Amino acid sequence: MEKTTHTTLAWIVTLTASLFFFYEFIQLNLFNAIAVELMQDFHLNAAELGNLSSMYFYANAIFLFPAGLLLDRYSPQKLLLFAMTLSAIGTFIFGIATEFWVAAAGRFLVGSGAAFCFLSCIRIASRWFPPSKMAFVTGLVVTNAMLGGLVAQTPFAILSHWVGWRHAVMMDALLGVFIWIAIALFVQDRPPNSHEDEKREKATLESLGFWRSIKLVLSNPFNWLAGLYTSLLNLPVFLLGALWGINYLVHVHHLTTVQGSYATTIFFLGVIFGSPAFGWFSDHLGRRVLPMIIGAIASLIVILVLMYAPNLSLFSIIGLFFLIGFVTSSQVLSYPTIAELNPIALTSTAVSIDSMLIMTSGAIFQPFFGWVMSLQWDGTMVDNAPVYSAHDFMSAMWIMPIACIVGLIAAFFIKETYCKSQA
Repeated sequence: MEKTTHTTLAWIVTLTASLFFFYEFIQLNLFNAIAVELMQDFHLNAAELGNLSSMYFYANAIFLFPAGLLLDRYSPQKLLLFAMTLSAIGTFIFGIATEFWVAAAGRFLVGSGAAFCFLSCIRIASRWFPPSKMAFVTGLVVTNAMLGGLVAQTPFAILSHWVGWRHAVMMDALLGVFIWIAIALFVQDRPPNSHEDEKREKATLESLGFWRSIKLVLSNPFNWLAGLYTSLLNLPVFLLGALWGINYLVHVHHLTTVQGSYATTIFFLGVIFGSPAFGWFSDHLGRRVLPMIIGAIASLIVILVLMYAPNLSLFSIIGLFFLIGFVTSSQVLSYPTIAELNPIALTSTAVSIDSMLIMTSGAIFQPFFGWVMSLQWDGTMVDNAPVYSAHDFMSAMWIMPIACIVGLIAAFFIKETYCKSQA
């Protein structure tokens, strides 16, 4: 049966659910705007700051697979409300923390709730839209998340400058309360006329059984390949957008902190345009893998230009950050690809592998980036914060070109679905 498509209700439900994704991307990326303040207040070096930020990813990676299992079996709306509560409380705890372990606990709680944000959107969207529209819908869901990433850049940096980073985080926690209310009022698990679909999904889950469902998802190699692709193409979001981008631009390209925040803000604008663009391109081309290959090649080229083109102007840097955000958005195509390569009743469980690999990459590479920078650091400190050289940053930046190459190789081994369910 063709699902409800392009109706006001379908879009209201899906985009309201994606507000949680928007909220979580604020939490994920706000360290970029307040990194120096955090290093000063908690007396951290680059590797330690990376570890604090990574508490979000550790929790996310741990709870993503259980979140997928729950979302396939229980009400996504109720699980969203529960997860939203965890994230808002965790944000509040982080804002009041004066000890490192308390701040880390708050971040871990935020990451625990975030495990449900994207999976719930995909679970809900797959019930409201047909497979032929899922890439575009997924692109718009990711666009909403990237708006959160954009808010966490210059706007959050300005807010933190005005009221202090702690008060800014408290206001962020209050925003979570308003989003909780919106989800409670407007999100529905499935279309009103989908009782037969609901019965079929329940029958499928019962016939497969709990452990066989897990085995089917874990034994599908394309789930892992697509997850590897997305986790590697997504690294610029975690490394440039979420944590190190502004400091990189200050120390390597000699921008001011405010100018650096302009570039990282525009980076998310690139993802905002790129995500639906790649979704639309994939849906209309009738291919998933080819656009993923194009995106990986383009990402490699643009990142190398940023790293090695001489005498880049502010305008050129901002343009390159936009392009990096745009071309790495090809990562969104892995989600509809996985949905099409697995039984529809197991959509959330299958996509959780993708999301789990993404968050694991953040947990690994954010502190690894800081560790690489610290290898040849000369010990310079200013206002209780370590200062790293251009050479330190350039050594760590090579993580991203290598990731693009490995992601490109992975894409060649993913089965093409031609935008149709293969399960």
